[in-house]
Amino acid sequence: MIVGYAPGAWDMFHIGHLALLQNARELCDYLVVGVVPDHLIEIAKGKTPIVETQDRAAIVASIGIVDEVFVEQRPDKLITWSQRPFDVFLKGDDWKGTAKGTMLEQRFAEVGVRVEYLPYTRRTSSTMLRAQLQEREAAR
Repeated sequence: MIVGYAPGAWDMFHIGHLALLQNARELCDYLVVGVVPDHLIEIAKGKTPIVETQDRAAIVASIGIVDEVFVEQRPDKLITWSQRPFDVFLKGDDWKGTAKGTMLEQRFAEVGVRVEYLPYTRRTSSTMLRAQLQEREAAR
């Protein structure tokens, strides 16, 4: 059985998130979705999520194609792998060919995990949604 792991913030869940998870589901027998907690998002992105960790985890868990939700505790994905082992790491193709993506590939190869890139939906993102909300609020 191939266990796939798809991490993300999943803030303001949108069609791009759904498409990524649908594509991830096709590449594994058992899909674990990692939810990055609020404090790690604040460190990594410098933003506070709109939707709190437990609510984001509940939303992701309710999608019928997700077998398990894992709330991450550390930013290092190899530590996550040691806590919740998986065979394939699933990430949006916006990481492909980047320094971060290459480093992930190298580090995971050392423990026998392959990295698969999934189509990233460029027409929407949580960042875009956040900007639209701010524009609408400013226009009031």
